[in-house]
Amino acid sequence: MRVEDRRSIGALDSRGKSNNNHDIVDRKSAMAGSSVRLLQAFAEAARQRSFARAARELGLSPSAVAKSVLRLEQQLRLRLFQRTTRRVALTQEGEQFYARCRRVLDELSELSLAAAEASRAPAGTLRIDVPITYGKKVIVPLAARLAARYPALRLELRLSDQFVDVIGSGVDAVVRVGEIADTRLVARRIGQQQLAVYGAPEYLGRKGRPRKPQDLKAHDCLVFQMPSSGRYRPWEFLFKRKPIVLQPAPRHVLNEGEGLVSAACAGLGLVQVPHYMAEDALKSGALEEVLVPYRPKPTPIFVVFPTHRHMPPRVRAFIDALTGD
Repeated sequence: MRVEDRRSIGALDSRGKSNNNHDIVDRKSAMAGSSVRLLQAFAEAARQRSFARAARELGLSPSAVAKSVLRLEQQLRLRLFQRTTRRVALTQEGEQFYARCRRVLDELSELSLAAAEASRAPAGTLRIDVPITYGKKVIVPLAARLAARYPALRLELRLSDQFVDVIGSGVDAVVRVGEIADTRLVARRIGQQQLAVYGAPEYLGRKGRPRKPQDLKAHDCLVFQMPSSGRYRPWEFLFKRKPIVLQPAPRHVLNEGEGLVSAACAGLGLVQVPHYMAEDALKSGALEEVLVPYRPKPTPIFVVFPTHRHMPPRVRAFIDALTGD
C-alpha cells in the first residue's frame, strides 16, 4: 500500500496552519510493507474514536487494535492519535491520513466485490427490451448463444418499438437508436443504423427510379406510423451535404418494420427503413436501393442500463457480448 498525495492529503492551506503533506509523501515507501489489517484497524479506531469499540467491530482485542495502530505509526514515523486514559483523538496528520485511508479501503472493498461477481457464472433472469426488428435479427441470435453458453441463464426479451422507463420498468438493459439524453443511465455504443430507400424491381420498372428526394412526389410511398405517437415517421436525406427531412404523401401506412419491407417486396411502393431490415430482401433481389447518394447520416445504436456500481454477471455477459469485449 502507498500513501501519497502529490499536493494534498488534507488540503490544508498555509493560512496559519502547518502542512505536513511532504512529510507524509516522503514516508510513502514505509507503507509498502504494511498490511491491509493495519489500515483497517486504524480506520475503525479513527471512526469509533475508541480502541475498545473498534476492537468489538473487528472481533479483536483492544490491545491488538492498539498494537496495530502503534505499528502503523512506527512504519510511517508519524503520530496518528493523541491518547489519554479516557479517549483517543486523531492528530491533524491523522485526520488527513484517515480521509485518504478510507477511500483506499473503500476501493479495495469494491474490487473484492467485483472479483467475487466476476467469478460467478451468469444466472437468473435477464430482462431486455429491444426494438422489434433489430431484436429479431440481432439480439435474439445473440441471446440464444448466451443461453447455450450459460445454462442457468433465463431470457425475458421484450420486443417493442416503444420506449420504456429503464429504471422503473424492471428491465436490466434496453437497446435504443439515437443519442441518449438521460444522465441517470449508462450507454455503450454497439453499432449504427443506416436508413435507405428501397423498391422492388417490378415497381421500379413500372414507376421509374427516383433520382433525387424531390422525385418522391411522383411515387407511391409506404410510410411507417410510430406506435408511441401515431405520427408518420418522416424520411431523412443528405442533400448537398445538409440534412433534410421530407414527409412524403403516404400511399399506404404500416406500423411495423417487417411489414413495410414485405409491402415493398410486393411492389406496393418505395420504403425507407434501416439497412438491417432490408438486408435479406436485397440479397435475394426482392428489393433494390435507390437514392444512394442521398443517404442520411447513420444513427448510433446503444445498449443502455441503469447506473449502478455492482452489475450482475448476467447483465455484464450480455453487454460484453454486444460490445465484443
